[in-house]
Amino acid sequence: MLRIKKISDMIGLKVFTDGGEVFGEVEEANLVDNKIDSWRIRINRSTNVATLFGSARGVIVPHNFVKAVGDVVIVSKAAIPVRELEESE
Repeated sequence: MLRIKKISDMIGLKVFTDGGEVFGEVEEANLVDNKIDSWRIRINRSTNVATLFGSARGVIVPHNFVKAVGDVVIVSKAAIPVRELEESE
């Protein structure tokens, strides 16, 4: 059965990666042509995921990276940038 949620009910939901890591909290939905285009997520600073974003307070995650919505939001781990190791010469 399809369950419909209001966007206003989404604000404040916890966000996790599909790997089970805490990511942050939904701050806002960005709409384009009356459809959800992306989500603004406030990064949880107490997790190791936050180190990948430097001093950024949040990130915009495209809606196609959202895997599931329920009591929490699950986003694909592909939404997290991969920090490349610098090679020493």
